[in-house]
Amino acid sequence: MLRLILLSIVQCLLLCGGQVMLKLAVQRMSMPSWTAEFIVKSILPNWQLALCGAFFVSAGLLWMYILRHFQFSIAYPLTSLSFIFGMLAAMWIFSESVEWLQWVGVVFIVLGCFFVVK
Repeated sequence: MLRLILLSIVQCLLLCGGQVMLKLAVQRMSMPSWTAEFIVKSILPNWQLALCGAFFVSAGLLWMYILRHFQFSIAYPLTSLSFIFGMLAAMWIFSESVEWLQWVGVVFIVLGCFFVVK
């Protein structure tokens, strides 16, 4: 079970990393017009967008491994850990404030994961 928990944490970190890179990427882009100029100037040189894709592909491959080797009814609820990492990224990377009630939600997520793997 410890192996599933560790793999799930890594998978959730990859998902969160992909979302962070996606947010950073779209912040650099101009408003999308889906013209050749937009693609050449905003999408192709955007290294955050490429890194976002790499994170998502890695997370998907790891998720396929998890699905192959562990019960879905236990593995899938553990993906909710990505919400926790997302909130931490919002605070540390994007300097967003997180209210106390959101932290109560985090406690419930952690408790839920504990009960699922118990």
